[in-house]
Amino acid sequence: MAVIASASHILVNSEEECLKLKQQIEAGAFFSAVARKHSLCPSGKDGGDLGEFSQGMMVPEFDQVVFSAEVGKVQGPVKTQFGYHLIYINKRG
Repeated sequence: MAVIASASHILVNSEEECLKLKQQIEAGAFFSAVARKHSLCPSGKDGGDLGEFSQGMMVPEFDQVVFSAEVGKVQGPVKTQFGYHLIYINKRG
């Protein structure tokens, strides 16, 4: 049976910007609010929510983090062909 995950992300152009946004979130800013303001992905308008997806549906670098890193913690920067991501894993299983 396929493993399903639910995640949100923020996509930006630089690692530097990604790290700055991660600091803001770790200092108490809401992930969804930062996503709405800064994410270059269309999902930004939904607070970065990508909904549920199964392993293999996202690009490999993104997939690996979502299906292996700690749930409920901001991960990143993760570099893909699209740019730099902060990823928040909502649930997995």
